[in-house]
Amino acid sequence: MSAVNITNVTVLDNPASFLTPFQFEISYECVTPLKDDLEWKLIYVGSAEDETYDQLLESVLVGPVNIGNYRFVLQADPPDPSKIREEDIIGVTVLLLTCSYLGQEFVRVGYYVNNDYDDEQLREEPPPKVLIDKVQRNILSDKPRVTKFPINFHPENGGSGEQSPSLDQQPAETDVDGEQPSDLPTNPSDEQES
Repeated sequence: MSAVNITNVTVLDNPASFLTPFQFEISYECVTPLKDDLEWKLIYVGSAEDETYDQLLESVLVGPVNIGNYRFVLQADPPDPSKIREEDIIGVTVLLLTCSYLGQEFVRVGYYVNNDYDDEQLREEPPPKVLIDKVQRNILSDKPRVTKFPINFHPENGGSGEQSPSLDQQPAETDVDGEQPSDLPTNPSDEQES
Protein backbone atom coordinates (compact mmCIF):
# COMPACT_ATOMS: atom_id res chain seq x y z
CA MET A 1 0.00 0.00 0.00
CA SER A 2 1.28 3.43 -0.97
CA ALA A 3 1.71 6.23 1.57
CA VAL A 4 0.39 8.67 -1.06
CA ASN A 5 -2.56 8.06 -3.38
CA ILE A 6 -3.68 10.33 -6.19
CA THR A 7 -7.44 10.69 -5.84
CA ASN A 8 -8.12 12.91 -8.87
CA VAL A 9 -6.41 14.86 -11.63
CA THR A 10 -8.43 17.44 -13.56
CA VAL A 11 -7.02 18.91 -16.76
CA LEU A 12 -7.92 22.61 -16.81
CA ASP A 13 -8.21 24.82 -19.90
CA ASN A 14 -8.54 21.96 -22.37
CA PRO A 15 -8.50 22.00 -25.36
CA ALA A 16 -6.24 25.02 -25.74
CA SER A 17 -3.71 26.62 -28.03
CA PHE A 18 -0.39 24.74 -28.25
CA LEU A 19 1.32 27.79 -26.71
CA THR A 20 -0.99 28.02 -23.67
CA PRO A 21 0.44 26.93 -20.29
CA PHE A 22 -0.69 23.55 -18.97
CA GLN A 23 -2.79 23.43 -15.80
CA PHE A 24 -3.62 20.35 -13.76
CA GLU A 25 -5.63 20.33 -10.54
CA ILE A 26 -4.16 17.45 -8.54
CA SER A 27 -5.88 15.90 -5.51
CA TYR A 28 -4.12 13.32 -3.36
CA GLU A 29 -4.26 11.77 0.07
CA CYS A 30 -1.44 10.94 2.42
CA VAL A 31 -2.06 8.02 4.79
CA THR A 32 1.18 8.34 6.77
CA PRO A 33 3.28 11.45 7.52
CA LEU A 34 6.38 11.90 5.35
CA LYS A 35 9.58 13.67 6.40
CA ASP A 36 10.44 15.07 2.96
CA ASP A 37 8.59 16.82 0.15
CA LEU A 38 6.92 15.16 -2.82
CA GLU A 39 8.38 16.04 -6.23
CA TRP A 40 5.83 16.48 -9.03
CA LYS A 41 7.02 16.67 -12.65
CA LEU A 42 5.32 17.31 -15.97
CA ILE A 43 7.13 15.90 -19.03
CA TYR A 44 6.21 16.41 -22.69
CA VAL A 45 7.25 13.54 -24.96
CA GLY A 46 8.53 15.25 -28.10
CA SER A 47 9.14 12.06 -30.08
CA ALA A 48 8.05 8.46 -29.65
CA GLU A 49 11.36 7.29 -31.14
CA ASP A 50 13.89 9.53 -29.37
CA GLU A 51 13.82 10.54 -25.70
CA THR A 52 16.26 13.41 -26.31
CA TYR A 53 13.25 15.41 -27.53
CA ASP A 54 11.42 14.99 -24.20
CA GLN A 55 11.00 18.26 -22.31
CA LEU A 56 10.68 18.68 -18.55
CA LEU A 57 8.03 21.39 -18.40
CA GLU A 58 7.84 21.77 -14.63
CA SER A 59 9.24 20.27 -11.44
CA VAL A 60 7.86 21.36 -8.06
CA LEU A 61 8.38 20.25 -4.48
CA VAL A 62 5.23 20.04 -2.36
CA GLY A 63 5.33 19.67 1.40
CA PRO A 64 5.21 19.23 4.30
CA VAL A 65 3.19 16.05 3.85
CA ASN A 66 1.17 15.03 6.89
CA ILE A 67 -1.82 12.70 7.04
CA GLY A 68 -4.75 14.19 5.15
CA ASN A 69 -6.17 15.23 1.80
CA TYR A 70 -4.46 17.79 -0.43
CA ARG A 71 -5.22 19.67 -3.63
CA PHE A 72 -3.14 22.08 -5.70
CA VAL A 73 -2.88 23.38 -9.26
CA LEU A 74 0.28 22.52 -11.17
CA GLN A 75 0.93 25.02 -13.94
CA ALA A 76 3.65 24.53 -16.52
CA ASP A 77 4.85 26.39 -19.59
CA PRO A 78 4.07 24.75 -22.93
CA PRO A 79 6.84 22.82 -24.67
CA ASP A 80 9.36 24.79 -26.70
CA PRO A 81 8.42 24.02 -30.33
CA SER A 82 11.99 24.75 -31.48
CA LYS A 83 13.09 21.65 -29.51
CA ILE A 84 10.60 19.36 -31.30
CA ARG A 85 11.16 18.02 -34.79
CA GLU A 86 8.83 19.73 -37.25
CA GLU A 87 7.25 16.41 -38.28
CA ASP A 88 6.45 15.55 -34.64
CA ILE A 89 4.54 18.73 -33.73
CA ILE A 90 1.29 17.79 -35.46
CA GLY A 91 -0.22 14.45 -34.39
CA VAL A 92 -0.50 12.41 -31.21
CA THR A 93 2.05 12.44 -28.41
CA VAL A 94 2.16 11.81 -24.66
CA LEU A 95 2.25 14.00 -21.57
CA LEU A 96 3.55 12.44 -18.32
CA LEU A 97 2.71 13.61 -14.82
CA THR A 98 4.97 11.92 -12.25
CA CYS A 99 5.37 12.02 -8.49
CA SER A 100 8.52 10.98 -6.61
CA TYR A 101 9.60 10.74 -3.01
CA LEU A 102 13.30 10.80 -2.04
CA GLY A 103 14.20 10.45 -5.72
CA GLN A 104 11.98 7.37 -6.19
CA GLU A 105 9.17 7.70 -8.71
CA PHE A 106 6.08 5.97 -7.34
CA VAL A 107 3.32 7.06 -9.70
CA ARG A 108 3.09 8.13 -13.34
CA VAL A 109 -0.03 9.40 -15.07
CA GLY A 110 0.15 9.36 -18.86
CA TYR A 111 -2.13 11.28 -21.20
CA TYR A 112 -2.42 11.16 -24.96
CA VAL A 113 -2.24 14.64 -26.49
CA ASN A 114 -3.55 15.35 -29.97
CA ASN A 115 -2.02 18.40 -31.68
CA ASP A 116 -3.73 19.63 -34.84
CA TYR A 117 -4.67 22.84 -36.59
CA ASP A 118 -7.72 24.63 -35.25
CA ASP A 119 -8.69 25.56 -38.83
CA GLU A 120 -10.27 22.91 -41.09
CA GLN A 121 -8.61 24.27 -44.23
CA LEU A 122 -5.17 24.03 -42.59
CA ARG A 123 -5.95 20.45 -41.50
CA GLU A 124 -6.87 19.49 -45.06
CA GLU A 125 -3.97 21.38 -46.68
CA PRO A 126 -1.16 21.67 -44.12
CA PRO A 127 1.38 24.41 -44.85
CA PRO A 128 4.97 23.32 -45.58
CA LYS A 129 6.13 24.86 -42.29
CA VAL A 130 4.08 24.39 -39.09
CA LEU A 131 2.16 27.50 -38.05
CA ILE A 132 2.53 26.95 -34.31
CA ASP A 133 0.16 29.78 -33.36
CA LYS A 134 -2.62 27.95 -35.27
CA VAL A 135 -2.03 24.59 -33.54
CA GLN A 136 -4.49 23.44 -30.90
CA ARG A 137 -3.71 20.75 -28.33
CA ASN A 138 -6.33 18.44 -26.90
CA ILE A 139 -5.34 16.37 -23.87
CA LEU A 140 -7.38 13.17 -23.87
CA SER A 141 -8.12 13.48 -20.18
CA ASP A 142 -10.93 10.92 -19.91
CA LYS A 143 -8.66 7.85 -20.03
CA PRO A 144 -5.31 8.55 -18.35
CA ARG A 145 -2.95 5.62 -17.80
CA VAL A 146 -1.79 5.35 -14.21
CA THR A 147 1.32 3.32 -13.42
CA LYS A 148 2.31 2.74 -9.78
CA PHE A 149 5.81 1.72 -8.71
CA PRO A 150 6.48 0.18 -5.27
CA ILE A 151 8.99 2.24 -3.27
CA ASN A 152 10.13 2.50 0.33
CA PHE A 153 8.52 5.62 1.82
CA HIS A 154 10.33 5.12 5.14
CA PRO A 155 13.94 4.06 4.42
CA GLU A 156 14.95 5.22 7.91
CA ASN A 157 12.99 2.24 9.32
CA GLY A 158 15.50 -0.21 7.92
CA GLY A 159 13.55 -2.71 5.87
CA SER A 160 10.00 -2.07 6.96
CA GLY A 161 7.44 -0.49 4.69
CA GLU A 162 7.44 -0.70 0.94
CA GLN A 163 10.51 -1.91 -0.84
CA SER A 164 12.07 -0.90 -4.11
CA PRO A 165 10.98 -3.23 -6.90
CA SER A 166 13.08 -6.30 -7.50
CA LEU A 167 13.76 -7.56 -11.01
CA ASP A 168 10.73 -9.86 -10.95
CA GLN A 169 8.26 -7.17 -9.79
CA GLN A 170 6.40 -5.22 -12.45
CA PRO A 171 4.75 -1.85 -11.93
CA ALA A 172 0.98 -1.99 -11.63
CA GLU A 173 -0.72 -0.17 -14.48
CA THR A 174 -4.38 0.74 -14.57
CA ASP A 175 -6.55 3.49 -15.89
CA VAL A 176 -8.70 5.64 -13.64
CA ASP A 177 -11.54 3.12 -13.41
CA GLY A 178 -9.16 0.25 -12.61
CA GLU A 179 -9.29 -1.43 -16.02
CA GLN A 180 -6.20 -2.66 -17.81
CA PRO A 181 -5.13 0.09 -20.22
CA SER A 182 -4.11 -0.07 -23.83
CA ASP A 183 -0.44 0.71 -24.35
CA LEU A 184 0.87 4.24 -24.58
CA PRO A 185 3.61 4.77 -27.12
CA THR A 186 6.83 3.65 -25.52
CA ASN A 187 10.27 5.12 -25.62
CA PRO A 188 13.27 4.72 -23.34
CA SER A 189 12.15 7.63 -21.15
CA ASP A 190 9.01 5.65 -20.21
CA GLU A 191 11.14 3.25 -18.17
CA GLN A 192 11.76 3.95 -14.52
CA GLU A 193 15.07 5.67 -13.89
CA SER A 194 17.40 4.05 -11.43
